[in-house]
Amino acid sequence: MPDNPNAEIVAIGTEILLGEITDTNSVYLARQLRNIGVNVFFMTTVGDNLARIADAIAAALERAEIVITTGGLGPTVDDMTRQAVADVAGRPLVFHESLYQAIEERFRGFGVAMTANNRQQAYLPQGATLIENPVGTAPAFLVESERGVVISLPGVPREMKYLVTESVIPHLLRAYELGIIVARTLRTAGIGESSLDDKIGRDILNERNPSVGLAAHHGAVDVRITAKADSRSNAVALLDEMQARLEARIGEDVFGVDDATLEDVVWQHLKQRNLKVQVVEAGLPGVISNAWNEESDALRAQFYDDPGQVFARFAISPADLSLTEFASDVAQRIRIQEGVDACIVVLSYPDLDENADARQGSAVAIATAAETRFRGYGFGTRSSLAREWISRWGLASLWRMLQSEHG
Repeated sequence: MPDNPNAEIVAIGTEILLGEITDTNSVYLARQLRNIGVNVFFMTTVGDNLARIADAIAAALERAEIVITTGGLGPTVDDMTRQAVADVAGRPLVFHESLYQAIEERFRGFGVAMTANNRQQAYLPQGATLIENPVGTAPAFLVESERGVVISLPGVPREMKYLVTESVIPHLLRAYELGIIVARTLRTAGIGESSLDDKIGRDILNERNPSVGLAAHHGAVDVRITAKADSRSNAVALLDEMQARLEARIGEDVFGVDDATLEDVVWQHLKQRNLKVQVVEAGLPGVISNAWNEESDALRAQFYDDPGQVFARFAISPADLSLTEFASDVAQRIRIQEGVDACIVVLSYPDLDENADARQGSAVAIATAAETRFRGYGFGTRSSLAREWISRWGLASLWRMLQSEHG
């Protein structure tokens, strides 16, 4: 068998295409294959149709040495994976009496009478290798041919994960000379994807091992480094070297690695330096303050139903200032009045949806002794974007400001 094989994952089930369930199986499989050095370049989802399933498997075998299918191994009429694999391999399905008896015994163990349609699960493509399934009733199997190998697993996530860990990964490790793929993610804040791409540069982004890629989320961008080597230690060494190169260019934008969260990083920064933050939220209670559930003197919070109540407190007419200017002015005043190190003010109109005037929908401002930053958004609290965008920008800006002033 070839070294460094490629794999393709084929998820089978009309319910996935209808949006009734989320395909978590493919994500899990991709991670497990990555960890043993198997590249995954394609994932396919196909509904419960025999011809289309067979076409998907055949196409996958043109692109990859290993094809792993999930789903379609049950006893019902829409479980067609066995027949599809047999058709692609050009082999008939063969009934296995011993397998049928094992399935029957499983049902007895459950205290449930087995219906006749479960006989279907005792058929495998001719020459297939059985993968016993001690945690379910649907047997899995493996079919090898000159075109590659097809491994068919049940779609129930609990069963699929067990079989991958106990049978599939050990088989692949025995069958192929595999390297190790290790990934690391640098978490950034306060910088957009295009700006981050520009700072990193084409020379790094075009490298293949380690490879570097960007993944943008609402208000944040992750930098993923992936290295492949003949051992984990060598792969980690490649990651370390690339991380050092990246930090030389974007280190000021990186707040953490892998599982680090901006909320935790900012919170620890506040506590370690004995800093105090005042949060004022109008229209979006908890949008910033709820990021920190831990009791501490580091945080003080005030809530208002809408920005009008804040206008009244400071006796300022909305016509005098834009919402962003007003948020900025309030943040500066409160920081001084309360004697805190930073003040965050969030103002958002509860009766506005998306496409509002950016000066009048929502605003967030942060004031410290050294500077004030503010931003307006074209949506109010009715928008699903409000909480995520405001909280990410607010926390990212606070983190940058604290880093600049307190190290």
